[in-house]
Amino acid sequence: MRQVPAIEQTGYTQNTIARALVTASSGLIGLSIPVITNPYFTDVIHAIETNVSATGYTLILADSREDPEHELRALRALLQRRIDGLIIVPAGGDSQLAFEHLAASSVPTVLIDRLASAEFDQVGPDNEEPSAQLVEHLAELGHDRIGMIAGLNGLTTTRERLAGYRRGLDRHGLPYDEKLVAGGGSQIEGARAAAHTLLALPSPPTALVVANNLMTIGTMQALRETGRRVPDDIALTCFDDFEWADLFSPRLTTMAQPRVELGNVAVELLMRRLADPTVPPRTVRLPPPVPCTATPAAAHSNNEW
Repeated sequence: MRQVPAIEQTGYTQNTIARALVTASSGLIGLSIPVITNPYFTDVIHAIETNVSATGYTLILADSREDPEHELRALRALLQRRIDGLIIVPAGGDSQLAFEHLAASSVPTVLIDRLASAEFDQVGPDNEEPSAQLVEHLAELGHDRIGMIAGLNGLTTTRERLAGYRRGLDRHGLPYDEKLVAGGGSQIEGARAAAHTLLALPSPPTALVVANNLMTIGTMQALRETGRRVPDDIALTCFDDFEWADLFSPRLTTMAQPRVELGNVAVELLMRRLADPTVPPRTVRLPPPVPCTATPAAAHSNNEW
């Protein structure tokens, strides 16, 4: 008969707080994400959790709700759990208090996606050049009034994608017109309102660049509500690929992001710092996994409708 270990007989479970007091390690890694429901971040979370588990750590997830004050409370709660390290996507707005709190805590920290402070290790996608390529793709099809629905104000990704939009215009000698840029707040409803604003202009854009996947949904809603068809009436491209893009007919022209690689590199950077807290901070930029390619969703120019 098999001998039942005492640990099974008593139903013992490890007390991570007690472990931290004895070993100075809790075995816990914190992860703070602003919009957990966004499919983009869902993929990043999965990659991080897979890698963290492989190293023997346990991941604790917190939602900052894209609010700096809530972010600070969430970080304090994670630090109270005596986490060994932290991976954070900075919330929109001013996260300076959060950064100061993290620096004072000395907990190894990696910023991911939104590169907000070179004082920490950080990894994010290349935003400017891919955004420029989307604009160039549309310009090469003959469009000269290319609008953009930008993300939440204050985000580094928003600033960089806007800079890429302007770079793409410059490369084709197209003037920048602030009337053709509207903020969608990185959310569905905000993008829907922004698209309506652009489409109501006396001379509306003939093509749009949308800065993230959620805003693409809102933009598509506005196009349907105004009776515009893609690509017959307007061309559409977007930053962020997503699995259900195939459900659109025709399929959208998208710039995919290195979601899995972002998670992989974030954990690599964190493990490197846990092993040696004295190493200089690194900033890693990742290119898109595949370049922008032409699809029917952007196939018509303003000369064709």
